[in-house]
Amino acid sequence: MTDAVERLKAHTPNHEFLVAIDSDGCAFDTMELKHKECFIPNIIKYWDMQPVSKYTRAAAEFVNLYSKWRGINRFPALIKTMELLAEWDAVQARKFELPETPNLCRWIAEETKLGNPALEAWCAVHSADEAPDMHRALAWSLAVNDSVADIVQGGLPPFPYVRECLDAAQEKADLMVCSQTPCEALIREWEEQGLDTYVFAVNGQEVGTKSEHIRFAAEGRYENTKILMIGDASGDLKAARANDALFFPINPGEEECSWQRLFEEGLDRFFSGTFAGDYEGGLIKEFETFLPETPSW
Repeated sequence: MTDAVERLKAHTPNHEFLVAIDSDGCAFDTMELKHKECFIPNIIKYWDMQPVSKYTRAAAEFVNLYSKWRGINRFPALIKTMELLAEWDAVQARKFELPETPNLCRWIAEETKLGNPALEAWCAVHSADEAPDMHRALAWSLAVNDSVADIVQGGLPPFPYVRECLDAAQEKADLMVCSQTPCEALIREWEEQGLDTYVFAVNGQEVGTKSEHIRFAAEGRYENTKILMIGDASGDLKAARANDALFFPINPGEEECSWQRLFEEGLDRFFSGTFAGDYEGGLIKEFETFLPETPSW
């Protein structure tokens, strides 16, 4: 994906505004389906979590869908799920030994492009005997992608008002996808709906972090007050703030209302320069109530 990074860095603006848009759970109603039918069953299978499967499902759903960790990269999300399980008294009561992941944790801390290509390259020079957790992580991640390709199909449409927002925004802004989903799945999903024509780049996990996507595309080319990140997770807000950009939240569970609000008032405020300050602050304060840090158990 070096070429994708270089193309992003070489991007020439056509407008004075830049809008970055997250995909899963934000533009498309795919997060519940992907995690409940693809990610979690493969966690249970590839990490031998059958004895604590119901707790694994609950912890993984909390991390990936219903908490402040929603939307983070699959590998840190997996480790966070394991951490919650280790702290759960019901899991402790079963005397279940969770998988050890020392190499995976170290790789996550050191690698910036947390995707299968980087993981495959690492595993190519380290044997399964030397780093079993990394080879298990790769097998799991590849299986997740296979499940997504098999199950998430049929042209799942974007949320209501997404297309209207893209139509309105493209008149004044350059648009790009900013996601931690693998590029192959992103491109397929955006092309299926004919939304790829709105964006100049589809950036997934292989291109780097979301904050890097924005920096690569925007540095020295757009004023910070003219950059907007649209997202449904805390990581999207952090990516915006890392670039001193603005943020419009798509509230989990109220996606349709959020996109309608963006269409009816948010975009106008962004383009007129009245988005920052009280308006954005109110949106973020409301958004944070949707993403707790502590699970119910």
